[in-house]
This record gives sequence, structure tokens and C-alpha cells, in this order.
Amino acid sequence: MRFSFTSEQEEFRSGLRRSLEAQSSTAEVRRLMETDAGFDRERWHKINRELGLSAIHIPEAYGGSGFGCGELAIVLEEMGRALLCAPYFSSVVLAATAIMKAGTEAQKQALLPAIAAGDTLATLAFAEDEGRWDAAGVTLTATPSGAAYRLEGTKSFVLDGHTADLVVVLARRPSSSGEDGLSFFTLPGETPGLERRLLKTMDPTRKLARLHFSSVEATLLGELGGASAPFARTMQQAAICLANEMVGGAEKLREAALDYAKMRMQFGRSLASFQTMKHKQADMLVDVELAKSAAYYAAAAVDEDDDDLPAIASLAKASAAEAYLQTAIHAIQIHGGIGFTWDNDTHLWFKRAKSSEILFGDAVYHRELMMQRWAQQGAAA
Repeated sequence: MRFSFTSEQEEFRSGLRRSLEAQSSTAEVRRLMETDAGFDRERWHKINRELGLSAIHIPEAYGGSGFGCGELAIVLEEMGRALLCAPYFSSVVLAATAIMKAGTEAQKQALLPAIAAGDTLATLAFAEDEGRWDAAGVTLTATPSGAAYRLEGTKSFVLDGHTADLVVVLARRPSSSGEDGLSFFTLPGETPGLERRLLKTMDPTRKLARLHFSSVEATLLGELGGASAPFARTMQQAAICLANEMVGGAEKLREAALDYAKMRMQFGRSLASFQTMKHKQADMLVDVELAKSAAYYAAAAVDEDDDDLPAIASLAKASAAEAYLQTAIHAIQIHGGIGFTWDNDTHLWFKRAKSSEILFGDAVYHRELMMQRWAQQGAAA
């Protein structure tokens, strides 16, 4: 899979694209993004009944399909292309992965089957008001309370946090700092003391929420104080999945811009026939293809448990972030004055490109991480 997809994977992609194009038209995207929930629960269940997408990378032992990150990346790429409004990333990519990485065998058996079936919508709450995406930025505390724990603090920028049935929370032991004392906890979305508020964001196709915990009772997930490594692995996989989602959106924009340039006439000629337009289209193609290569390679690195995965994940996210946003800018310019109007659909992908650029860290952040990790590996060698 490092260099090409199998025929089965390509067939899966083709069927998935047809289905998402039918179920996620721009009219449907516009309808759902105006709602507070941001998705239609009935349509969510329909997608999972027909395609089983929530089960893709969850092992068969826990009710999933048992595929790898390569297949999950295909799903995310096609969802990014269709701009699907659904709690897939929060529930499947973030929460399910965190449970698989950190949970005990009994907890996986109890929590994952419902997520795989699409019956339970879950999310992972880790970032806070400062907007840091690393473990060191966690200040929310967890103190023992009988057999459970009490959470105090705030989480922000939580994907679909206002509608999730299950919330996985990263918290720390009081007085701890850095990557020490971190643990995962789980709680139902309607737990007393948990206040959930939808945030107003630039990109209404992806809902974010702020969660305030006032002595909220939660259950420990996995080992007490052992969340640092599982969290790091979860975020690496999330960055890779987001990179694949972003290249799907970038490819869609590139194709739409090319189609418009071929159709638009200027001075009696197709806009696409002008030399400057050919250069711009070539630049867009190169940017998107390079980002695709990085995203696909990173997904394969997860499946092969590559030792360089942390650096590869950051490389994929940085490449996709820049390619998606630059492609979106070019697409708007090619469409001219109509490009950024509400009636034209280009702005929907532009807003997703901008929000995805900073989600889990922008290109500068990930390039710094990449260099740090390679430097660490060089020193260890």
C-alpha cells in the first residue's frame, strides 16, 4: 500500500464515492451545517447499516471489521471530498482509537461494539482554552472519589462534544505536570455537572464544543497515570487521518476549478487555454499529488508500525494542511468574483481547509515536531 492501492481497495473507494456523492450533496451539506447538531442521526445510522464505516478499523473481536489504517484513510479521503457532515472523526478516529490504545480488555469489550455499530456517538476531549494540542497543555484535574474520579476544569474545541453519547477525557493528577500523571476517563454525555456549549466557528460543517466539568464523576479508562503514550499514538493517527481527509477535499477543489476553467470563456477562448492558467493548474496538481503521497505513506506506516511514525505523521499533516489551503485559494481565484459568494459552493471547502489547517496543529507546529523527533532519533543512534 506504500506505493499503490490493491484492486479491492480501489473497488471499495469507488463504491464509497458513489454512495457519499448520493448522500452528501452540497444542498444536504448546507442544510446540516445550519443545524446545531450538524448531522442527521437517521442518515448516520443508514450509512453505517449500508456501509459499516464506523467499524472499519475496530478489531473483529470488538464488533468491528478489522481493517487497517489504509482502509480508514480511504474512508476519510472520500468523506473529505464529499464534505460529509457526520460525527465520524470524533467517534471513530479519536474516541475509538483512544479506547483501543488505552483501555483494558474488559473496557474494549464494553465500549467498542456500540461505537462500531454506530449506536454510540463518542468523542475525545483533550484540548483546552489555550488551544494546545499536546499533553503538556492539559490542566483539567481528576481526583479519586470512592471507586470513581471527580473531574474539574474545562475542555475546548471538542469535536461534536455537544452531541456525543460518550466522552473520553484526558485529565491529570493534581500537582502533576508535563506528560506525568495523565489518565483517560470516560463518562456519558449527559452526566450531572457536565456543561456542554456549542462554539461558533468559521467552519459550520465541523462542530466544536466547550465542555465545563464541575465535580463530574467519571470512570478510569486503562491504567492510572498511563495515558501519555496512548494519547501520543492516538494523536499521531488522528493527524494522519486528517491529512487523508484534507487531500480528499483538495482534490475535489482542484477538479472543480479545472472544470470551471474549461467552461469559462474569456476573449473568445476557454479560460483553461491561457498559459498562466495552465501553470496554476499544474501547481495545484503537484501540490495535491505530493500531499496525497505523504498521507498515503503515513497511513501505511501505521499499519506497518513504522519506527518513524511520529515524524511521518507530522510530515503528512504539514503537507496536507498547506496543499489544501493553497488549493482552496487558487480555486476561489479561478472562479473569480463569484468564488467567495455564498451561492458558490467553493467557500464550503475553503472554510474546511482553513479549520483543518489548525486542527491538531498547523504546518509550522508539525514541522517543528518532525525536526525534534528526527533529532531525537539521530541522537539515540
